[in-house]
Amino acid sequence: MSELEPFRVRVKVRHYELDSLGHVNHAVYHQYGEIARLELFEKAGGINGDLLKWGMAPVLLESHIVYRRELRSGDEVDVSCRAKFGDGKVFWMSNEIVKIDGTPSADIRCTLGLMDLNLRKLVAEPRERFAEAGLDLDVLCGTAS
Repeated sequence: MSELEPFRVRVKVRHYELDSLGHVNHAVYHQYGEIARLELFEKAGGINGDLLKWGMAPVLLESHIVYRRELRSGDEVDVSCRAKFGDGKVFWMSNEIVKIDGTPSADIRCTLGLMDLNLRKLVAEPRERFAEAGLDLDVLCGTAS
């Protein structure tokens, strides 16, 4: 497989997202990552189809962020998103938040799982469950065959 450009969504910083120091509140960076994750799932085929009918949905288990440069009101950023799968019950999604002038602002790495909403437990092999539900794994992972 070869790497493609990761999925990106553009977000404009709103004044109400600022903290008392005049830059984006730390928690808002995580919201930007969540926006990109949800948009990527939608582009890959959505999670409200077969996954939800089967009683499964992705859940965030852990989120780690590295702040690089502050964001201020009116800044515009591109938020990338890409998934990575391995063995087991978890998978990872990463975001890069970059100002439109190319300045890196933050990097986020999240650990997620696919939860059985009835049993309230993670299911094994989420990659296979996503594929069975019709999600495009090449879109999720930013790869081409």
